[in-house]
Amino acid sequence: MTARGETGHYDTERGPVACLRTLAICGALGGLLTAVAALPVIGGAGLAAKNAAGVFADLPPAPHEPPLAERTVLLDRHGRPFAQFYSKNRTTVDLGDVAPIMRKAIVAIEDSRFYAHGGLDVKGTLRALVTNTTAGGVRQGGSSLTQQLVKNILVENARTEAERARAQAPNVQRKITELRYALALEEKYSKAEILERYLNIAYFGAGAFGVEAAAQRFFSVPASKLSLPQAATLAGAVRTPYRTDPSLGGQHQQRLVQRRNLVLDRMAQTGAVTRAEADAARRTPLSLRLKPEPGGCAASRYPYFCVYVHRELLTNPVFGPTLQERERRLARGGIVLRTTLDPAAQKAAERAISARVDPEDTEVAAEAMIEPGTGRIRALAASKKYGRNDGNRKNGPRTTFNLAADVAHGGGMGLQAGSTFKVFTLAAALQKGWRFNRGFATPGRYVPGSGFVDCAGRQVNDPNAKIFNADGGRGGGAYSLSTGTWNSVNIFFMKLERKIGLCPVVKTARALGIARADGTPLHEVPTFTLGINEMDPLTVAGAFATFAARGRYCRPVAIAEITDRDGRRVPVASSCRQVIGPKVADAVNHVLSGVFSRGTMRGQDIGRPAAGKTGTNNDYTSAWFAGYTPALAAAVSVGDIRGSYRHPLREVRIGGQYYSRVQGASLPGPIWVDSMTAALRGVPAARFRPPDMSRFGGGHTPRTAKAPAGDRRRDGRPGRGDGPGRKRPHPLPRQTLDR
Repeated sequence: MTARGETGHYDTERGPVACLRTLAICGALGGLLTAVAALPVIGGAGLAAKNAAGVFADLPPAPHEPPLAERTVLLDRHGRPFAQFYSKNRTTVDLGDVAPIMRKAIVAIEDSRFYAHGGLDVKGTLRALVTNTTAGGVRQGGSSLTQQLVKNILVENARTEAERARAQAPNVQRKITELRYALALEEKYSKAEILERYLNIAYFGAGAFGVEAAAQRFFSVPASKLSLPQAATLAGAVRTPYRTDPSLGGQHQQRLVQRRNLVLDRMAQTGAVTRAEADAARRTPLSLRLKPEPGGCAASRYPYFCVYVHRELLTNPVFGPTLQERERRLARGGIVLRTTLDPAAQKAAERAISARVDPEDTEVAAEAMIEPGTGRIRALAASKKYGRNDGNRKNGPRTTFNLAADVAHGGGMGLQAGSTFKVFTLAAALQKGWRFNRGFATPGRYVPGSGFVDCAGRQVNDPNAKIFNADGGRGGGAYSLSTGTWNSVNIFFMKLERKIGLCPVVKTARALGIARADGTPLHEVPTFTLGINEMDPLTVAGAFATFAARGRYCRPVAIAEITDRDGRRVPVASSCRQVIGPKVADAVNHVLSGVFSRGTMRGQDIGRPAAGKTGTNNDYTSAWFAGYTPALAAAVSVGDIRGSYRHPLREVRIGGQYYSRVQGASLPGPIWVDSMTAALRGVPAARFRPPDMSRFGGGHTPRTAKAPAGDRRRDGRPGRGDGPGRKRPHPLPRQTLDR
């Protein structure tokens, strides 16, 4: 058997079984086994001379090698990386992508006879076994590169700490197991394949697994560009990666220099380099260029979007049938995810929020943007910095809640959505044949004492509750679908919900993707239409996007394409379904467009056709605006992070501006306007399809609608805009009685 260069190909028969059949090698192995079997520790391990040959001739299969754990990389919609997470920082590369000098360096220091033996270095093993036996345990190396590969594979395969400890136990029995597996690997792979696997699995220190990650971490270069001093440095780090971790300071770096120089000397001795080359490399400084490889969403440029993707990978059965399988797949990594994130939209949302809400404020603003007709999430932003509070005042207060999303995707309990929910009653009424001008007279106050039945057929009336408009009940008025929506009249929508049925309204909302942020069932109570359910901005934005897509609801999606470790690309299709008729959606768009021209957002627009709805909750506990164009939908929420019920948005200073009362049109509305204006810059303006006037036009309202008093301007003083009503306490979930 003769070796040929780095490939390690053998003449005639390949591998250690062929080696065992070669008289010379078998003679040497036999001598080794006879000698070591006489040693006390070996005898205790059950390796007697008479069966020693059988132990190595009857080899086990090569150890199982699952894919190595690597990084998972997140790309934006244009293919630019913005986040990564990993259990091990590793990028697997082919041997051809590793500089030849690096291959020579690792072989010289770790196994100089690598190309001459069949997995068992007889001389080195005998020397180590004698020393270790005398010492009563493993004290000296002697493992071939193949044996070291086996050890790393067994550690990588370990699923428990006990298995990991057995794979690294300092005893002779473990060394014998390694020897047997090493012979099996030599039978299975060529020398080049073994070396490639070792370079990819080894730990080099500073959190870098594999030679590619190590080259980038230590020197900010790819493994293919390593110089002699750099290669010797990495080769020297493998033996004691924790003692020579250069990121830990000067003493560790000094030890790393010593190891580097030892490798250079060994390379000169083996002829891998000349003595002159080794001496010149010894005189060079370490020249580290430590490149941070931050992992996790806190280190991402867009942390809230990163959190959403991470939680989607853990919760969506598409990525594995069980949580354990999904966690295992995520830990293994090695995949590249092209996400739906649009950096332009993301930055537009962040800037619009930061212009009006400071990170230090206890009040928080959050926004989600989504593309109608596809469900692709374009932005998730919040006023708070993401991360754990570390006590450093310079970093400011942070949060680990994904404020723009639901609990399943890392969010909190959500905020009551307020009058944004009136759109579902509007849509349900239009589906039942109501016309734009159809309406009725409303009193100054209303008691939901009868006529409300939930979808389970239960009476859910509340005779103890009193509902008022924003004017405090000083007078009623007559309103149509259009004017009642534009002025966001509480009592009009309570009576409308009763007329068309609470359950049809709830079903409409569910069809548009509405679900509580905390994952519990929707509260089906009379004030459902006033938005008593706690929501997150993404869910609300997704529901409003359905109207922009002419009744086609698409589940929010953050991942557009997955590239696996083999380079195979798998597109992720949108999950969409038609939930309301296109003409009904056109009619909703027509009415909600009037919110900007005649309603609570008049005087604020984005310079193109848009539709939306304000929402201000009872006692000003939170405020919302949700709206859309044919190209993009977004929802903005504002509330106090300490608890919206205990800390209402009254008499507050946010972003340096004083608000006597925060309403949907006073803070969320302007954030929405600025963010949408910037996000859609350069996107051609499109109009909504005109409504079918033969179906929805006309209708009858008893008398001319009267705009209720008590609305608020942006500064919170009396004016025209969205505003809350009042109620008396009652046993139902906390009710939102706003306009």
